Amino acid sequence: MSAFSLAARDSSTMLRRNLLHARRYPSLTLNLLLTPVMMLLLFVYVFGDVMSAGMGGGADRSAYIAYLVPGILMMTVGGTVVGTAVSVSNDMTEGIIARFRTMAIHRPSILVGHVVGSVLQCVMSVLLVGAVAVAIGFRSTGATALEWLAAFGMTILIAFALTWIAVGMGLVSPNAEAASNNALPLVVLPLISSAFVPIDSMPGWFQPIAAYQPFTPAIETLRGLLLGTEIGNSAWIALAWCAGLTVLGYLWSKSAFDRGAR
Repeated sequence: MSAFSLAARDSSTMLRRNLLHARRYPSLTLNLLLTPVMMLLLFVYVFGDVMSAGMGGGADRSAYIAYLVPGILMMTVGGTVVGTAVSVSNDMTEGIIARFRTMAIHRPSILVGHVVGSVLQCVMSVLLVGAVAVAIGFRSTGATALEWLAAFGMTILIAFALTWIAVGMGLVSPNAEAASNNALPLVVLPLISSAFVPIDSMPGWFQPIAAYQPFTPAIETLRGLLLGTEIGNSAWIALAWCAGLTVLGYLWSKSAFDRGAR
């Protein structure tokens, strides 16, 4: 059997392990998933009229739902990968990683299993939150099949990039609580992006904070693809963020994992 076949076999085994683990302990995933759903319902049914009025241009609640949903989907991705940081930290502190290192398996497959499993969980979480959004009135305005495919691809790329960052956070955290705290920026950043209101409606001093971060260009790209709004250079900026975070997260995770092996 070739080295590639061995790596693929071990990675699929680790992926299956992580998916089974998530199924047997669903409380963490459920808690992370409930947050974006509650935020969606809160901003639609409690703040929806006020927020839509603040956007101007005669916007109503249905228009605000359309504006809000892409941001909530990105928030779902950020929240879901927090569970990955906690899961990786648990594996490190409970000794299972040390045991894996003594076995004849492809070592990177341990991290690959976490990453692929997390991306799959992100996709399922986004689909579930998207279903809730459709149920309360979200409608895509004229998006073609190619645009839907591009939006799905953007979501996967963001999930992949953030997962590698979360894996690094989990590897360097001394326990699960610290991993959860270290990954908190992945939940906070969508809150201070363009997810809830346009950037130009924010105070001038705050606009650069909202504009120059990874979630805002990804959200604007999703809006453009699903709602037909202007994308501008947001797609390229989002892709650059994805590439940079993936490389950074991979190198960080590999270094932390190799350092723990010594």
